[in-house]
Amino acid sequence: MVAIFKVATLSEQWNVMENVERLSIAECELLLYRAFLASGISETAARSVSSALVAAEAEGQSGHGFSRAGDYIAQIRSGKINRNARISSVKENDTAVRTNADYGLAYPALDESIAQGIQTARQHGMALMSVFNSHHCGSLAYHVEKVADAGMIGLMMVNGPKAIAPWGSNVPVFGTNPIAFAAPRQDAPALVIDLSLSRVARGKVMHARKSGTSIPSGWALDASGQPTTDPQAALEGTMLPIGDAKGTSLALMVEILAAALTGSQFSHEASSFFTADGPPPAVGQFLIAIDPSRRRDGFLMRLESLLAHISALEGTRLPGERRLNARDDAHKNGLLVPAHYLTDIRAMLVT
Repeated sequence: MVAIFKVATLSEQWNVMENVERLSIAECELLLYRAFLASGISETAARSVSSALVAAEAEGQSGHGFSRAGDYIAQIRSGKINRNARISSVKENDTAVRTNADYGLAYPALDESIAQGIQTARQHGMALMSVFNSHHCGSLAYHVEKVADAGMIGLMMVNGPKAIAPWGSNVPVFGTNPIAFAAPRQDAPALVIDLSLSRVARGKVMHARKSGTSIPSGWALDASGQPTTDPQAALEGTMLPIGDAKGTSLALMVEILAAALTGSQFSHEASSFFTADGPPPAVGQFLIAIDPSRRRDGFLMRLESLLAHISALEGTRLPGERRLNARDDAHKNGLLVPAHYLTDIRAMLVT
């Protein structure tokens, strides 16, 4: 049943009236799985991408959820995403795993890389994971949480198509180049920190364009370097970095690790994640897994001591609390998915 709800899709300051439909997590995963399978990718890849998109939607990351499905499928059909990708991994040394995504979807390549990285970290105390010839990998929290759930500390950096200009310029060079971190906890969900180096993830701007809504001032500049609330102008311009010049310095650091080190395309070389034309973006993902159990100073106890100290301060909250609350609510009550995304996805099942 389709109903009208007031849904805060992009920020607490930006509420829009939107047609939505409530579906269970299982229904969402099955619908996306069927749509991706119909696009011609393998069952493993379809299951991997569907789970990741629904997980992002459940955690309130609408820019990495259902809004991506149509773009991915259009790129699979055009060949920009290799539907027949053969993922391959090699151990470069005792601690380094290098994975070729073969221009396919990033999710199954990351699944394989992380699985090997966790096994390597258990053997050697840490692992370095590099994924190249890859594509958009969605919410980084989804990936680093897998590392933490295995008892490891996880750190992840990725690059993407150009969106942020070096400080002092209005010519984009860096992607939004997000960073994520996760650490296991005692008797609690993992601590997960996931942040874009733009003031807001670019996927939220894309979601606004598809939803026909404006964006808040302060998110982006148009192609001439002027502030804009038009999502299309923002996508054609640049995203504003967090921390001004410090944010662009961090973006450069990520570019070096996620692209130069992995052998991937730099952000200014990569094609768009949003359109079906052009060559594969061939971006990179870089991860580190560290086994804290090898430390003799009680890492988990020390972490809990620090987090308890922070939580005791008036007005504070730990990173990721809203994400966990949103996920719990989604698993209990289902997801409110914008109806126009569901209409498009269902149409793909009959074309």
